Amino acid sequence: MQHAVGSPLPPPPQPGHGPAVGWSPAAHHPGPPQGPAPVPPPVAPGHPAQAPHPGAPHQVPAPPPAPDTTGHVPLPPGGPVAAPGTPPATAAVPDPATTTLAVLLIGPAGAGKTSVAKYWADHRRVPTAHISLDDVREWVRSGFADPQSGWNENSEAQYRLARRTCGFSARNFLANGISCILDDAVFPDRPVVGLGGWKRHVGPGLLPVVLLPGLDVVLERNAERSGNRRLTDEEVARIHGRMAGWYGSGLPIIDNSQLDVPETAQVLNEVLSRSIASPPAW
Repeated sequence: MQHAVGSPLPPPPQPGHGPAVGWSPAAHHPGPPQGPAPVPPPVAPGHPAQAPHPGAPHQVPAPPPAPDTTGHVPLPPGGPVAAPGTPPATAAVPDPATTTLAVLLIGPAGAGKTSVAKYWADHRRVPTAHISLDDVREWVRSGFADPQSGWNENSEAQYRLARRTCGFSARNFLANGISCILDDAVFPDRPVVGLGGWKRHVGPGLLPVVLLPGLDVVLERNAERSGNRRLTDEEVARIHGRMAGWYGSGLPIIDNSQLDVPETAQVLNEVLSRSIASPPAW
């Protein structure tokens, strides 16, 4: 689903800086046309410069433009997350706890993606953001297309829109030096829509990791949910079965059936260390 993108709005004028670049005051305050400022005649060689006439207005040079102090870092074109290259054998493996990363945590409903992602982001030694696809989807209040009522073109459109929004947010955080971890139930039988979409929106340096506990664990955790986050047992089993297709895909998989959240986050760090040293092909 494509959306037309209009021209960006010009920045508002800053106090004391005059109108924003590209904006003509005459377009908003009509008045008599003004010609170019008169140019003084050149001074002949050896002739002393003439002093300005006492009645002439004093010309004050324009001050240099003030530097931008808002702290905003503009987004670079394309995906800002470059694919990490394989470091030399003698190079030390980067520490995932202090490296700026973009991580995609994949798993079925009830796998613990949100809990692990929040804990991992909370306990890093560098600024890190957690971006949940479900949270962004639920930004839509009136007109929310709840997949629980049946998957249709409206829920599909809102899902794609939420993914693009998450991708833009991730790029914005990364461009400003803040790591991010996203979580989504990406299916292996829809690679173009799933992983391909995330790679387009975030960049080729995105590191995907699959969180896949046993079915009994997923069913138990799903039973503790409420609202539209809770699925039927049949739906959970169907999703879990589709997620099993990640085995043999080459992506790292964490079975956290016997792990609590802190232990899973520690294993995630170990997996990311290996992924940084030898990025998976996806």
